Amino acid sequence: MEDRAETTQAGAGHRPTEINALLGRGTRFEGKLHFEGRVRLDGEFKGEIRGEDVLVIGDGARVTGDILVGACIVTGGEVDASIRARSAIELYAPSRVTGALHAPAIFIDRGVQFDGTCKMAPLDDADARSPATPSPPSTPAPPTPASPTTAAGGE
Repeated sequence: MEDRAETTQAGAGHRPTEINALLGRGTRFEGKLHFEGRVRLDGEFKGEIRGEDVLVIGDGARVTGDILVGACIVTGGEVDASIRARSAIELYAPSRVTGALHAPAIFIDRGVQFDGTCKMAPLDDADARSPATPSPPSTPAPPTPASPTTAAGGE
């Protein structure tokens, strides 16, 4: 009985760090990636990434698109994307990241090149479902009515 408990605990402790899928260096993929578990990208990816767990973007990676995951860890490579994470985003040197970051916790290491915006707040339901889109342009205010002197010909 005791052995079974130890096996379960050991399995549970090992599982979060296990890589379920890998896009290695020299590999290119364009499209949609939906995953469970931990995924690592070291190659080129262009498109949409969705997952409930951890996405690791490593050295040599070039990622472009829209990312919505449980957590995103960028340890190197280049990312040009909107990154939304339910728990955290971590950027480590020598990564180069361009885009919008949105997560309850954001860490940017010294030496990271980052150009974009950060929103450190929990994702709301709309953020967690839809692809990231820029805010719609604000509607201009309606024109103010002309003053009586202007309407009468500027007397």
